[in-house]
Amino acid sequence: MRKLSWVLAVVAMLVAGSSATAFADGGFKSVEFPTAGGIKARADVYESKDESAALILLFHQAGWSRGEYREIAPKLVAFGYRVMAVDQRSGGGVNGVRNETHTRAAKKGLAHDYLDAYADLEAALAYARKELKAKRVVVWGSSYSASLVFRLTAEHPVEVTAAMAFAPGEYFQKQGPTYIQDFAKRVKQPVFVTSSKKERAQVKPIFDAAPAEKKILFTPASKGQHGSRALWDKWPDSDVYWAAVNGFLEEYAPPAP
Repeated sequence: MRKLSWVLAVVAMLVAGSSATAFADGGFKSVEFPTAGGIKARADVYESKDESAALILLFHQAGWSRGEYREIAPKLVAFGYRVMAVDQRSGGGVNGVRNETHTRAAKKGLAHDYLDAYADLEAALAYARKELKAKRVVVWGSSYSASLVFRLTAEHPVEVTAAMAFAPGEYFQKQGPTYIQDFAKRVKQPVFVTSSKKERAQVKPIFDAAPAEKKILFTPASKGQHGSRALWDKWPDSDVYWAAVNGFLEEYAPPAP
C-alpha cells in the first residue's frame, strides 16, 4: 500500500506540472560554500517542512548546471525530502541557469575537467552535513557525476546513506578502464542505477561491481534518456522513471528514518 501511495503521488505531481514549476521559481534559496582552489561553489537548497528529513544532493551532467534539477527538485520536496542542487566546476548552463562554480573556476584559471569536479562533490557533502545539519544524505549524479557518486559513496561510507546514478560510465580513461568499477566495489550502501535502454551495457558492470545487498538496476522498455533529464515531464516515459526512483527511495532511503 505504501508503494501504491508513492505511485499515486508521482502521478499527481506529473499532472500538476505547472504548479511544480511555480514552486521551483520561489521554492529554493541559493547558497555558496568553499571548495578547492579558493573559490565558492553555488547551489540551490530546497527545504522541506521537516528539517530532520533526509537530504538529497543533486549533481548535474556534463556542460550543464544546477538548472538540470529545476523541475525535479520540487517534486522530491513534495515527497518529503530536503534537496540541494549543486553547480560543479565542470559544466556550463541549462534551462536558463548559468553554472556559477564553473564561471569562477575558469576565471581563476583552475582546471575544470570531469575529475576536477570531484572536489565540489566532496565540498557539497561537507556543507550538507555541517551547515545544513543533514544526518542522512542521498547522493545523486547524472552522467559523469553519476560515476563520481560511486567514488564519493566509497570514500565517505559514514556520511552517505544511499547512492543514485543516472547513466554512470567509465568516463575517466586516463585513470584506467575500470576506474569507477573499482570504487563501486567498495559501495555497500543502497544503490540505484538507471540509464537509457541502449546504455544498459555501459552501466551494468558498474552496478554489478557494487557489493551492496540493497540495489536496483532500472532499464526502461522504451528508448529512455541519458542522465537525470529522463525525469523531465517533456519525455513520455518520465513517469516510469519516477516510479522506479520513488520505489527505491521509499524502500531504502525514506525521508523520515
